[in-house]
Amino acid sequence: MSRHTPGVLHRRLPGVSAHPGEPSDGPLTVEELQLAARNHSMPLEGLRQDTTPPGLHYLLNHFDIPFIDADHWHLRVSGAVQRSLELNLRALRRAPSISVPVTLECAGNGRSLLRPRPVSQPWVLEAVGTATWAGVPLAYLLEQAGVNENAVEVVFTGADEGLQGGVRQQYARSLPVAEALRRDIVLAYRMNGADLPPQHGYPLRLVVPGWYGMASVKWLSAIKVVTKPFEGYQQAVAYRYQQNADDAGAPVTRIRVRSLMLPPGVPDFFTRRRVLAAGPVMLTGRAWSGRAAVARVDVGIDGKWAPAHLEHPAGPFAWCAWSMPWVADPGEHELTCRAADASGAVQPLATVWNYQGMGNNVVQRIRVTVE
Repeated sequence: MSRHTPGVLHRRLPGVSAHPGEPSDGPLTVEELQLAARNHSMPLEGLRQDTTPPGLHYLLNHFDIPFIDADHWHLRVSGAVQRSLELNLRALRRAPSISVPVTLECAGNGRSLLRPRPVSQPWVLEAVGTATWAGVPLAYLLEQAGVNENAVEVVFTGADEGLQGGVRQQYARSLPVAEALRRDIVLAYRMNGADLPPQHGYPLRLVVPGWYGMASVKWLSAIKVVTKPFEGYQQAVAYRYQQNADDAGAPVTRIRVRSLMLPPGVPDFFTRRRVLAAGPVMLTGRAWSGRAAVARVDVGIDGKWAPAHLEHPAGPFAWCAWSMPWVADPGEHELTCRAADASGAVQPLATVWNYQGMGNNVVQRIRVTVE
């Protein structure tokens, strides 16, 4: 197939998969280990902090990290607009700016826990992070360009390029026009008060609060407003809730409700099983949802549930801290945490399988030995 460019469609074909093979019950493959070495999750110790340092924030990059000379870089805005724009980084820095705390999570978080296991980046549960992103409101730039009345979507294309599913492409995703005009979507050039690191999209990336991370296109090079739904590979083939390779499925969009606990005590090096002393311990963690505010977190001790105390989040799309005291008795215990949001969504107690391994927000379970 030809190289992908914005506006060139790659329609979903029977048997064309977002992943290189059928789901597996076997051990991790060399290819999965390669992906796991290039990409990384956030160590659960990162749950202590409201804001995740860039080096601890989860990272998923489909292709190579591109080298971009910011002095010669431009962002192009074109398509179904009244005025095409071309702006360099200096011009963007002079534009009105916003700063938004956002929890981003990979849509494939929890994939390795599914049986059979979809073969791709083998996340466990920690593909998440929270940062403060600063830059130009996307809505401001679209208003400067003037979106035509017949526009339906806005396509965002990154500078990263490679092959997936036999398709050569630059990574590209779209948002409906109404979603793109939200006031809190940011074209970010700063992360936690500093310039974007290369691995997080320098010099400019999109950040879409509330959506799984695939929507937040890194190394942004072009924005195109289109009058037909975008059918690029990362939209029409990848990031779908499917039951098999031939199922067109439903698109992955907003983050499902989830909570994580900071494991108490100390870990065994190889198994990561926890060991702690008997007596009082404060269990803590974070919870988030892209659909509605977190309304409740329950903590389970050996299957018995009790409500945790919730703190106020830094923003509507940032995680909130929770805590619950526990008097740990000697013996073996299982700790769990389960969040619910204001829409009524609750984390499932068991995994819900899908072909690409998307949106698995099953509850976390931690085995501890109390001495």
